[in-house]
Amino acid sequence: MHCFQYKKNQLYCENVRIQKIADECGTPLYIYSYHTLIDHFNKIKNAFKKIKPIICFAAKANDNLAVLKSLIDQGAGCDIVSEGELRKAMKVNADPAKIVFASVGKTDQEIELALRTDILFFNVESLPELEQINRIAKSMKKRARAALRINPDVDAATHQRITTGTLKNKFGIDFSTARDILRQRDCFSFVQINGLHIHIGSQITTLDPYIFSIKKVLKFLEELRSENIDIEYFDLGGGFAINYKDSDAKTADEIAEAIVPLLQETGLKIILEPGRFIAGNAGVFVTKVLYLKDNGFKKFLIVDGGMNDLIRPTLYDAYHEIVPVQRTTAESVKVDVVGPICESGDYFAKDRILQGMKKNEFMAIMSAGAYGYVMSSNYNVRGRPAEVMVKGNKFEVIKERETFKDLIRGERVPSFLS
Repeated sequence: MHCFQYKKNQLYCENVRIQKIADECGTPLYIYSYHTLIDHFNKIKNAFKKIKPIICFAAKANDNLAVLKSLIDQGAGCDIVSEGELRKAMKVNADPAKIVFASVGKTDQEIELALRTDILFFNVESLPELEQINRIAKSMKKRARAALRINPDVDAATHQRITTGTLKNKFGIDFSTARDILRQRDCFSFVQINGLHIHIGSQITTLDPYIFSIKKVLKFLEELRSENIDIEYFDLGGGFAINYKDSDAKTADEIAEAIVPLLQETGLKIILEPGRFIAGNAGVFVTKVLYLKDNGFKKFLIVDGGMNDLIRPTLYDAYHEIVPVQRTTAESVKVDVVGPICESGDYFAKDRILQGMKKNEFMAIMSAGAYGYVMSSNYNVRGRPAEVMVKGNKFEVIKERETFKDLIRGERVPSFLS
């Protein structure tokens, strides 16, 4: 389902003109399509129905309460990486039995809250972390549940900053250490180690890394079973790609066709952690043209959104399609689309052929529903944009635009400077 489309040269989100939303709510802003979110969740659910996985939406992709509630109401769980994400999940009544907690640096406070919440399990990233969980669980007179995050040392063939499954990365435990931990699991009497977890990266467009990783885990499981070490869960993580530019991402059906037989072979309960696949194409970032600058060498379309609002192009060299909110007959031009931030890296596109646009016209940066707002900042003392959700012919602001008062909350001039 693609809920962003043109009707009579006006770009719509579901049944609402984006121009109307921008006029009423101002720019820059993020707009999310409810039905696209739900459709993409159901695509995964239906594709993997043979194995009935627990689908834990990766909250780090988009942690807006409205987004989380929309998915949780459909039966999703949450993959979390912080106390804040856990608190948000519980605020919208997530089922603790469908929450898994990753992160290489869990604090005592985070571990304590997760134990009180009685989440499904921690995805443990290191031996020191496991020791810490065991110590805290003992002090609380609780028994934690944990899955060991295995680093399978597999190149996921994605951007170097979003690959997580090689031993050059900070994530996970090598097979040898994991084997030693499981052999000595009785030493961790307040932790039930009942799962294995892998997460090899993000925006993975080929299936080979998944197949190779699962086969490694299958071999490891065989070794564990020969030693009477039982495992209940296998958490595959996420990383399923979406199409930002070229049509190279696999569909949910294609992914499932390739890996479901292998997952069935594990004989374990399966957990999936999709984030971008569900939220990425469910959102757009809308920004307004301020000026067209021509320095004689090239043209710059200067807009009111900046890298502080959407950092993916400069951080990951990411491509996002850019389209006008209103199509016209204006001649196309080659431009750099840039923002107002005082950095050369403040751009959304370089040498892009776009419809000629004038001051105060709006453009939509597509596929911005994942790792957009969640990675935004207040750099240059700029308030973060508003967020809006559309469902059918209705829309509401689901996060208000930050004001200057928001930005200086908690700041004070010390008495010795008075």
